[in-house]
Amino acid sequence: MRTLLCLVDCTEEQREAVRHAAPGLSVVFGRKAELEEPEYREAEIIFGWDANVKNVALQEGTKLRWVQSASSGIDSLPLELLEARGLMLTDASGVHARSVSETAAAMMLGLARGIAAGVRNQQTGVWESPNTLAEMNGGTVAIVGAGEIGREVARIARAFDMRVVAVRRSGGAMPEADAVYDPSRLDDALREADYVVNILPLTQETHHLFHAERFAVMKRSAYFINVGRGATVRTEDLVEALEQGVIAGAGLDVFEQEPLPAGHPLWAMPNVIITPHNAGGLTVRNAERLVRLFVSNLAAYLSDDTAGIRNVVDYKKKY
Repeated sequence: MRTLLCLVDCTEEQREAVRHAAPGLSVVFGRKAELEEPEYREAEIIFGWDANVKNVALQEGTKLRWVQSASSGIDSLPLELLEARGLMLTDASGVHARSVSETAAAMMLGLARGIAAGVRNQQTGVWESPNTLAEMNGGTVAIVGAGEIGREVARIARAFDMRVVAVRRSGGAMPEADAVYDPSRLDDALREADYVVNILPLTQETHHLFHAERFAVMKRSAYFINVGRGATVRTEDLVEALEQGVIAGAGLDVFEQEPLPAGHPLWAMPNVIITPHNAGGLTVRNAERLVRLFVSNLAAYLSDDTAGIRNVVDYKKKY
């Protein structure tokens, strides 16, 4: 019998939705500690990921045909092995757009309005106000990597009467933006921006895309927000830019090395907000959206409607 292996934590209602979308399939729910190797070898479809997917299900002689990732970012997966096996991989692009965009907006506000400094001072009982504070309204935000998350950031920015510049690989139109630039005009976008929001995936082209020269292009009053991938930024260059006042501050959810090591200079910087790579965490609503995406893709997969399957990863593009 064809088998679907679900490694994602689901409510009973969500499990029933998956079962309903999988008539004729054996549906197995569980986590790594609860499952045996034969269950991985027999799975045609896997929803989620753990080490045994690579170590068992991706090996020769197994029945795997499709993996639905629970994450939007798939750079940590063995893409070459997946491609070599001829497997379809779909990601969770769009699922986390609301939660990630809310984190980006919170960081922008927290830095502009002095909330980050206020929280630090609260811990030590210090009454101190910055000489000047920024306002988001009337400012310009450059959204670098303007996909689904970028569109949500743009929508929020518009509510603050901000000008939105989107940097997109396609350079194609984006209704939520005032201007759209292709990557060749990244520096132009950085020069204009009061806030730079990096939402780029990690690829060969984006690795260390943000480095000393890029930070030097930005306004000294600008804030850099990273909710994309840590390795798109050369960390030592960002630290130097913050220490030397090349940029005003940063909001960081992702890092080249995770967890960020204790004692790292970023921890102590008063103009930096740090969150532990949880912007896209599996909130209740994210979980609902993820299961809806999978159920929709599952229905298309089982009816051989390849055009109806969303978020198929292009192995050449790495996203």
